[in-house]
Amino acid sequence: MPLKFAMRYRTGRDRRYMWSASALWVILAATPSPVDPSIARPAGGGQVFQSLALFITGEPYMKKIAVVLAVMSLSACSTFTPPRYSISADTNVALKSIGIGNINVGPFTGPATFDRACRGAGPIAPPDNMSFEAYIQKALADELKVAGLFDDKTPKITLTGSLETLSFSSSRGLIGGQWDIGLRLKSSNGKSLFVSEHYEFESGFIADTACKQTAEAYFPAVQNVIGKAIRNPDFKALLAQSQ
Repeated sequence: MPLKFAMRYRTGRDRRYMWSASALWVILAATPSPVDPSIARPAGGGQVFQSLALFITGEPYMKKIAVVLAVMSLSACSTFTPPRYSISADTNVALKSIGIGNINVGPFTGPATFDRACRGAGPIAPPDNMSFEAYIQKALADELKVAGLFDDKTPKITLTGSLETLSFSSSRGLIGGQWDIGLRLKSSNGKSLFVSEHYEFESGFIADTACKQTAEAYFPAVQNVIGKAIRNPDFKALLAQSQ
């Protein structure tokens, strides 16, 4: 039965390790067998097949199995990471038109349930060890900062948030994907606002490509949900000071 091995390296924090014939050769070479190679040489020759035969028939069989299993245990799935958040020009214009400053952004809470695994290829995880809710919290804070409305020293209003829904698919219609985000913003004045975003994108057929596209799509999905909240007619009510 033919044996197939594949190895692929990814750069940066996103890496996936699989086996290749050359990797197995290194392990076999490190654990030589005392068996006479002539008894295991296939009719057509071939160094790799000979080494595989020696691997199976040699005396240190269990030792070699242990070596392979130990190295295989070091392999890891990919982690697919969205890009860092960047400001939306439209959202920036909308914020500046509000004309109310001294706004702070407090903690955001995550959804009750969320599965970040993608097609068995690995998890999706925001950059800088952030949670998905912290990514949105920072996105709102960054938008306010660039608009000149953020103040965490002497704020008049503090906004917090909760992700009531968060889910994704990397296989909508086989090669499409989607993010669904339900965000509730809460103000220290007691008012709240709920907005949702259903963001669709092209993912791909191959798991690694689809999961990479899905991770990258989280960024524009968050941009959209933040923009919807700020442009909502009720957003200004969140910024009104309590009487």
